[in-house]
Amino acid sequence: MISGQADCGLRYAVRKSGSAVGYCALSIRCGTRDEAGFHGGIAHFTEHTIFKGTVHRKASVINGYLDKLGGELNAFTTKEEIVIHATVLKEDLPKAASLIMELATCPTFPEHEINTEKGVVIDEIHSYKDTPSEDIYDRFEEMIFEGHPLSGQILGTTRSVKKITCDELHRFVKEKFVPCRMAFTIVADIDEKKMEKDVLKLADRFFGDAARKDCAPGCMENQSCRILRTPEPVPFSKTLNKRNHQANCVIGSLAPSLYQERERLATILLCNILGGPASNSILNSILREKNGWVYGVECGYTQFADTGLVAISLGCDKNNLEKCLKTIGKEIGKLQNEPLSERKLKAAKKQLLGQLAISGDNGETQCLSMGKSLLAYGKITEGKDTRALIENITSEDIMETARTIFNSEKMSRLIYL
Repeated sequence: MISGQADCGLRYAVRKSGSAVGYCALSIRCGTRDEAGFHGGIAHFTEHTIFKGTVHRKASVINGYLDKLGGELNAFTTKEEIVIHATVLKEDLPKAASLIMELATCPTFPEHEINTEKGVVIDEIHSYKDTPSEDIYDRFEEMIFEGHPLSGQILGTTRSVKKITCDELHRFVKEKFVPCRMAFTIVADIDEKKMEKDVLKLADRFFGDAARKDCAPGCMENQSCRILRTPEPVPFSKTLNKRNHQANCVIGSLAPSLYQERERLATILLCNILGGPASNSILNSILREKNGWVYGVECGYTQFADTGLVAISLGCDKNNLEKCLKTIGKEIGKLQNEPLSERKLKAAKKQLLGQLAISGDNGETQCLSMGKSLLAYGKITEGKDTRALIENITSEDIMETARTIFNSEKMSRLIYL
């Protein structure tokens, strides 16, 4: 793998694979939390509308450009990033890479396309509102991060989206889509050194000398283009009558940030043990497999630059809600007060390492992960280093993490009935 930084500030990484399929992605440190001074949801709306035309291509050309090659072009927005990515045959990577850079640097935001896309995004907002399991999590985040940049909804609101203008979109891109906020990553069966030269040529072509003055020294490493502050939530317990057929519940609290390396890995392991995707996780085993009280339950961990969020989410028959909550509290108590045996801890680590290895074996996952790593740390984190840290986690670490995160005085709860 080769990684580096272009003169304009753009970071990049190129990794050789053995596949005929190539992946490339442009990750931009610019998400929902960066919308101060703009209408809510503009990051997500920008992600939608950059496909609606550039100074060189119309929307119809953009939409079919990679399709005709059998490839795919897509994008997504999170609280902290916008990512544009493509999957193509390896010989078509130059076309995909050039198109992605073009979308990010010279979108035109045609007025008629913006008005059409507002209807699409508003329908997307309504679809989330009609899905309690999605809506409750968004509402939970909004409540626990109240007063903090992370409280904003990724999609925005119907009202805020309607107010977004063409001029505002251009201003957002001009301020946020700068090379020192960007990372370009490629995974393909290619000559790494040749591809590195191609990436540097792209950076010079689309950014050139004019962008250099916009790059604050050390911006990529210390996130100086973003104000970071740890949220200070007031714990809450709220029940809303939604007249749904089932009850939905989210329980959670703040957790370690991206930069608390040892603590966050202990949290990842704890969440996997408690409510990870496998059927043998504690909550899946008891609530679903043994008692059939829920269709699904999970303990998720989202990591941000200045904090993190651990949340247990479930949906169940209303008559089973109290039994589920009581069981969750009981199992958390065990993790807080009873050390895992050496055998159970070893098995939990093996399972997590296996999941990470299998997930990381996918080329697209590698490409996106590399971009996130460059934005967060300014470098690619190696799997062997992560493995060593996970192997060093002790039973005492798991207990301490459970006590810290699931501290009853800091936990919040939201229920939809």
